[in-house]
Amino acid sequence: MDYTLLGQFAVFGTVTVMLWAMFMLFAGDSSRASERLDQLKDTNSKSAGMNDNPNSMSMLEKAAPALSKAFEPKSKLEQNELKVKLANAGFNSPNATQVYAGARAGLGIFCALAGAALGFFRWGANMQGMMALAITTAIGLYAPAIWLWLIRKGRMERIFLSLPDLLDLLVVCVEAGLGLDAAMRRVADDLEDAAPDASYEFALCNMQLQMGIPKKQALHDLGVRSGVDDMRALAAILIQAEKFGSSIAQALRVQSDSMRVKRRQMAEEKAQQTSVKMIFPLVIFIFPGVFVVIVGPAAVMMINNLLTD
Repeated sequence: MDYTLLGQFAVFGTVTVMLWAMFMLFAGDSSRASERLDQLKDTNSKSAGMNDNPNSMSMLEKAAPALSKAFEPKSKLEQNELKVKLANAGFNSPNATQVYAGARAGLGIFCALAGAALGFFRWGANMQGMMALAITTAIGLYAPAIWLWLIRKGRMERIFLSLPDLLDLLVVCVEAGLGLDAAMRRVADDLEDAAPDASYEFALCNMQLQMGIPKKQALHDLGVRSGVDDMRALAAILIQAEKFGSSIAQALRVQSDSMRVKRRQMAEEKAQQTSVKMIFPLVIFIFPGVFVVIVGPAAVMMINNLLTD
C-alpha cells in the first residue's frame, strides 16, 4: 500500500473540508445578519428580526463550544479584543468567538492527524516525521488567524476608500431635510452594491436605533465595528453634533473633505514609493539580461582568441 499517496490525500481532504466548513459557517452568519436587516426594513417585522432561529445553526456552530474551550481567550480583555477583530472582519454573531476558536481547534487537530499520517508513514517516528507533525499542526493552528487578518484588513480598506462618497451622499440627504436615521437608511440602500461593507455597517447602526439603543451607543458601536479611524472620527462628530445641536451637514462636509485629502495623500505616497520598489526587479531581472547582451559578445571573442592562440 502506498502510504505516501494516502498521506497526501489525507492532507488535501482535511484542509479542504475545514476550509469549506469555515466558509459555510461565516457565509451563513453573514446571510442571517442580512436577513435580519431585511426584516427590520419592514416595520411590521421588527419583533421577528430580533429572534434567531435555532434550526438555522450549522453543525459546526453546535460543535464549536466543545472544541473551543481550550482555544478561547481566558481574560475578559482578550475576549473583547477577539470580538472586535471578528466584528472588523464582518462577523457580528454573538457566538463568533466560540465558532472561531472551535474552527481553529478543529483545523489544528485535523492538520495534526494529517501531518502524523504523512510524516510517520513516509519517514517513520524520527526527526523528519516529528517535524512534519509540528509544521502541519502549526499551519492548522495559525491559518485561521492569518485568514482572519487578511479578511479584516481588506474589509477595513474597502470601508476607508468608500467613506468620502458615502459622506457626500449623507450630506445630500441631510440637506434635503431627512433626519440622521432616515439619511443613514437611504445611504445604506443606495450604496448597497457600490460599497457593501460600509452600507452594511450603516444599516446595522440604523437597526440598532430602531431597536431602541441610544444614538450615542449605536454610533460608538459603528466606529468600533468598522475598525477604521475615520469612521470612529465620523461617529464622534455625529455624537458631538447631536449633543450640542450643531449643523450635521457642515460637520459631514468637513469630514468628507478631510478624508478625500487623506486618501489623495496616501495615493501620492504610494506613487512615490514605486520608484524604490522598482529597484529590486531591475537588479534581479533586467540588469543581468543587459549585462549578458553587452558583455556576452566580447567574452565570446576573448575566449575564441585564447583558444586560437
